Amino acid sequence: MVVPIFRIFDLEKAKEFYINFLGFKLDWTHQYEEDMPIYCQVSLNNIVLHLSEHHGDSSPGSTIRIKITNIKKYHSKLQEMKYHYSNPCLEKSPWNTVELTVIDPFFNRITFYEEIL
Repeated sequence: MVVPIFRIFDLEKAKEFYINFLGFKLDWTHQYEEDMPIYCQVSLNNIVLHLSEHHGDSSPGSTIRIKITNIKKYHSKLQEMKYHYSNPCLEKSPWNTVELTVIDPFFNRITFYEEIL
């Protein structure tokens, strides 16, 4: 399994985006000491992401693509959330996919996609 690491700068903003908006769950957090950066794992079905406040773990503004099924249903769920900072739309690509791109508060980009048969 490949587990991408995204750089974050604020756990509460990350929770608002990944958990409250995208529907991920917080699996665990790790912090060496109270005032040190946080490292955590979020997941949604079989999708697992690591989020890190540690300098050097990843660069802000990274991009990943995640294959999902029933992208229209997921899009509808996101529309119902009425998240103030994102209103993603479905787009058909020239390479026969339907795609939904979201950008987190730290400029990391996730493109969810489903292949058109």
